[in-house]
Amino acid sequence: MTRLLSTYRLQFRNGMTLGKAVRLVPYLHALGISHLYASPLMTAVSGSTHGYDATRVDEIDPTLGGIDALRQLAAELHAHDMGLILDIVPNHMAASLENPWWRSLVLWGSESPFARHFDIDWTEKLTLPFLGKDFAEELADGTITLALEPGCDALALRYHDSYYPLHPDTYPHVLDATDAFFTSATPSTDPQGRAILSDALASGSARADLEAQLAAVASDPARIAAVHDAQPWRLVNWKTASENLSYRRFFEIAGLAGLRVEDDRVFEDSHRLILDLVRDGTVDGLRIDHIDGLADPQGYLERLRTEVGPDVIILVEKILERQEHLPSDWPIAGTTGYEFITSLADAFADEKEDGRLAAAFNALKSDDDRHAYSDEMYACKRQMLADNFRGEVRRLGRLAKRVADRLNADFSRSALTEAICAVIIALPVYRTYLASGRSIDPRDHDILATARCEAQVRARPEVREAIDLIWELLTDEKTCEKIPDCIEFRTRFQQLTGPIMAKALEDTLFYRENAFIALNEVGGDPGHPTGGPAAFHAAMQDRAGNWPLGLSATSTHDTKRGEDARARLYTLSEAPEEWVAATQRWRALPHHEGTAPAADIQWLIHQALTGTWPIDGRDDRAAMEALPERMKAYVEKALREAKRQTNWSEPDLDYEASVTGYVENLLSDTAFIEDFTQTLSPFIDAGLSNALAQTLVKLTAPGVPDIYQGSERSDFSLVDPDNRTTLAIEPLRIPSKPVPSRTYFADYKQWLTAKVLGCRMRFAEVFHGPYEALELSDGGHQALAFLRGNTEAFAITVVPRLAFGKMSAETLCLSEAAIRDISLAIPPAFEGRTVRSVLDDRTLTLGSALPLSDILRTDPVALLISA
Repeated sequence: MTRLLSTYRLQFRNGMTLGKAVRLVPYLHALGISHLYASPLMTAVSGSTHGYDATRVDEIDPTLGGIDALRQLAAELHAHDMGLILDIVPNHMAASLENPWWRSLVLWGSESPFARHFDIDWTEKLTLPFLGKDFAEELADGTITLALEPGCDALALRYHDSYYPLHPDTYPHVLDATDAFFTSATPSTDPQGRAILSDALASGSARADLEAQLAAVASDPARIAAVHDAQPWRLVNWKTASENLSYRRFFEIAGLAGLRVEDDRVFEDSHRLILDLVRDGTVDGLRIDHIDGLADPQGYLERLRTEVGPDVIILVEKILERQEHLPSDWPIAGTTGYEFITSLADAFADEKEDGRLAAAFNALKSDDDRHAYSDEMYACKRQMLADNFRGEVRRLGRLAKRVADRLNADFSRSALTEAICAVIIALPVYRTYLASGRSIDPRDHDILATARCEAQVRARPEVREAIDLIWELLTDEKTCEKIPDCIEFRTRFQQLTGPIMAKALEDTLFYRENAFIALNEVGGDPGHPTGGPAAFHAAMQDRAGNWPLGLSATSTHDTKRGEDARARLYTLSEAPEEWVAATQRWRALPHHEGTAPAADIQWLIHQALTGTWPIDGRDDRAAMEALPERMKAYVEKALREAKRQTNWSEPDLDYEASVTGYVENLLSDTAFIEDFTQTLSPFIDAGLSNALAQTLVKLTAPGVPDIYQGSERSDFSLVDPDNRTTLAIEPLRIPSKPVPSRTYFADYKQWLTAKVLGCRMRFAEVFHGPYEALELSDGGHQALAFLRGNTEAFAITVVPRLAFGKMSAETLCLSEAAIRDISLAIPPAFEGRTVRSVLDDRTLTLGSALPLSDILRTDPVALLISA
């Protein structure tokens, strides 16, 4: 099995097929990639752009080429000594009639053989929240009728182009009660309901007779309503999903229904193909999507590890908050690497910025929106609990009340619900990992204890005792042993806290608190200052010791912006006064049409533009022509995610149009473009320096460097879908060493990636070895350095930081004046050793100190190796 040394994330769909990926393999091999890391490949909803909405987990999507094309890709990779990591989705599937499992349970209700595959409350009817209005309104509008389902000999309620199959026992509500239309179909003989009426429709006139009956029924809305009422499901307005949904969904997406993968049969049915592909050697590793959504993440991972054996790579998508540690007993290689991005912010943002951007941004807010960051975070969580997830909260409240009554604890359901919300709001992480049969981990106990205390402080006096009961239900094993409902309460509580944290922080707060959007990244903590090199080194030492095979990501399909855009935005922390003064000028420019949005929205637009502005500005005509549409899409998303004047469920289209109109006018304003281009110039240069520095750090720091498709050249993308454009594979090639300049930035970054990955592949043990921070004579202000390996074989990474205004003309190197008299301290054990400079092939001898001017003589960054 190929050793995991580096990964290349490839987004399938949107034009990328398995066949095209085969043609990409020689390039990836030349780049130095050890594993292709594929987005989900299972059959998904028609037109899916991402594959996380699977309809068949027993099939590789034919639109991508099917299983034969997958085996061909694996064979090509293996022929190049490369491996394949597959992204899998155990938490959910599409709640779509294209999904045979889902169709079966819609048809047969709780009798379906797949009824328990999904996390559904069968004490009530299955809710199908896919109507644009309430059922009665749609019926009155004539959008709901009865029909013979196309391609099936079965009856359905038709809503536009969707056909919802009727339970066979309800056919007498539609058909004349004649023996001709009775059926022998059962959930086991016809789980999809494709042939319920096949025998009855075999005679020549039967179909015409049936269609005549359906036409008669269709003219009677009351009868259609009666047919609907007789089903094991009910069609409802999609906006009611947050209030009363009978199944667990993925976050707020009603079209994705939660799987009960903790059940042995569901695990087997949903993993049969995946495990076959692992066992026959087609797939070498697995990336587990949304591990926090599962009932028992550790139990799932232990089961999966048992099935695939000890050597198969398992990585999890897990968001770690700052100072949070991944459970050490999970049988995995590590996470997909968001915490690495947070560490890069420590490395490259100026830790001495001292909140000046935040102060300027807060001054722009209206009085109603001016709150402390922590208060705004709590407000976002409260909003999610009260609005977007109120159905889930209500269900937890009912569960807590049942348990309380069994314990003879005299609490109202409203008090218990308020207590649940208070604890969730105070929880500082995405979730804890309490599970039946395992004692509570001290880490989880401490987290919940902290949340309990915080909740008590903020709660009304009459709720505080209820908070104590919630604490007991979560942490007291004896209580849970006595009352089975307590176990369900724990599970559902933990399955809810993750979505609340994700939607409140990543998809609400991070679009409101826009002082310094470089920090508004998944897993980031913009409410606290960055920690500088010391914090970065501490995180890397921990990473080397505990999770050396976790991915080191810089861009993903879910990051808020591309890695090079983020690297440029870090530079705002170096020159906050210049930036604030510039925004004041831009806000003062006359506006040709309409009115300008609020000052804090303009600030966000200016920062987003800064991150994605073309390197060559107006000279890059194609990029400048594409920019208005990209920015308008970004701004619309940002406004809706902030959930203030507009949102996704009830968008204020006039307000959105006024803001996107401002963006369009701004990008056609010659005075603005002139000023913006001139102001941005030093930020661009310093940002490109940061981009190359973080690239080398990613390639040589502890962890496995992960490259998101195309970002080996450049990635100035905005949030999805801007960052999910199709990778053009034809022009991809490794260039000869280019000049490190603005003009050749993408070529240089690509060359740097290939050069260093090749070195990492040749000297794998060095980069899998210990990590040691190296000191600089200026205290680490102008550069960051570290050593990998030991005295037998080692590598030294040296990169610039805080380069704003210190770049040499025409190159992306620090100026001679910026690095004069700064030297790198060499540990005594390494003095006298000869090293080779990987990027320019020079030889250097290490003394007790090495001048930075010698190290960075020819290139913006440096890698020295002795092996």
